[in-house]
Amino acid sequence: MKLGLRLPQRLGVDLQHDLIEAARTAEAAGYTSLWTYERLLFPQKPIEPYAEQPNVPWPEHSRQAADPLAVLAAAAVATEKVRLGVSLLVAALHTPVQLAKALATIDQISGGRVIAGVGTGWSSDEFKAVGVTRADRGRFLDETLDVFEAVWGPDPVAFRSPRVVIDNASVLPKPVSEIPVMLAGGGIDLGRNTKSKAVQRIAERADGWLPVMSGPGPAGGAELRASWNRIRDMACEYGRDPSLMQMIVVGNVTFTDRPAGPDRAAFVGTLDEIIDDVRTAADAGADEVIIDLNLQDWFSSTQQMLETAVEIRERV
Repeated sequence: MKLGLRLPQRLGVDLQHDLIEAARTAEAAGYTSLWTYERLLFPQKPIEPYAEQPNVPWPEHSRQAADPLAVLAAAAVATEKVRLGVSLLVAALHTPVQLAKALATIDQISGGRVIAGVGTGWSSDEFKAVGVTRADRGRFLDETLDVFEAVWGPDPVAFRSPRVVIDNASVLPKPVSEIPVMLAGGGIDLGRNTKSKAVQRIAERADGWLPVMSGPGPAGGAELRASWNRIRDMACEYGRDPSLMQMIVVGNVTFTDRPAGPDRAAFVGTLDEIIDDVRTAADAGADEVIIDLNLQDWFSSTQQMLETAVEIRERV
């Protein structure tokens, strides 16, 4: 089973030293990929609860989330083989051409190891900070995907959309090879409406899916597998080869002192329960699981985080 590790970006991290140590330690331990995440700001009085979950406050660790592309560039220099992904970039927070250029640059620096995870986002506070609205988010994601295809293709580039006009220009650097574009979302939509725009976008345009498991055990695994099968069936309807798509499950780990039991959320519990969840994801068809330890407020140091990450890798 392949494992990825989210790099430390949270409050309290020594960015000058901890990022390099984490990247090198994870690669040496056998992690196959390193990931960053995006959080633009921390509102004192948020418009929405965290990640659109009812009554969930924004966690204190999100008071700082270092820039995901800068962190990924540092990891590219510090490592040799691991893939480098963002899970995920919020398309509406970026100018599409500049985002495409930044990803291509990191791909060149790393020798072709970048994975671009992109999504619509959810925070109105973040959208307001860059002058867009929640209503724009789906449209801007589609536009960003269109710009990626154009800018990463051959020069001269000619592209026109409501926000972006490129009139027969060279846009360099290009990626080393085709950058896989992964999309998140779709989980709730798959349970309610298999023809939703989010699900269609994954099936029609993505190189893979970045889901969060709804629950642990056989029930959570069965739901994940059923959703993945529906996405791949829909990809076939669009004339695509679903065998070329990947499912990389995001495991937002929260440790508990005692077993959390069958009613827990996925990736919440003891180390044994976390390992069980990795197994459940693998049985459901996941190609890889991202282990995110940034949620642990009781990690007093990045070294403690890395010791746990190495133990998880060895157990898996």
